[in-house]
Amino acid sequence: MTSVQFDPAPTAPAEDAPGAYNLQVIQQFRENGGKVGGPFEGAALILLTTRGAKSGLARTVPTLYFRQADGSLLIFGSNGGADTHPAWFHNIKVNPQVTVEAGDETYSAVAREVPSGEQRDRLFAEASAEVQAFADYQAGTEREIPLVLLSRRD
Repeated sequence: MTSVQFDPAPTAPAEDAPGAYNLQVIQQFRENGGKVGGPFEGAALILLTTRGAKSGLARTVPTLYFRQADGSLLIFGSNGGADTHPAWFHNIKVNPQVTVEAGDETYSAVAREVPSGEQRDRLFAEASAEVQAFADYQAGTEREIPLVLLSRRD
């Protein structure tokens, strides 16, 4: 299977459109080998590219990650604490083949949701201890924030 291909020069949305802030982060990430400023400065950040569940188009978002002992990356579908899952989560449910940009490296990965239960609870607690915002997001919504493991394919 082929990986999702990302657009190295995405079109800029309107300044007040959803995703406008993400576009700035994506461009800064790509221009600086994975380093960004602002609220993500120094954070473990990747760019995740998924294939749109309905549109089939490549969609790229920045997201924090937590490296696991097996080399996989754990990401949260927090959507900033909103009451709905992020679009990228719906995308990976339809097509789990993704592209990960980490620093100046790009690779194919498979996204797998961590099912509810002991493992999910443990991973959530460990990561929330590092980034309190995730615990705050969970406390502010009735939905269970999904956790996803990204496993490298190549």
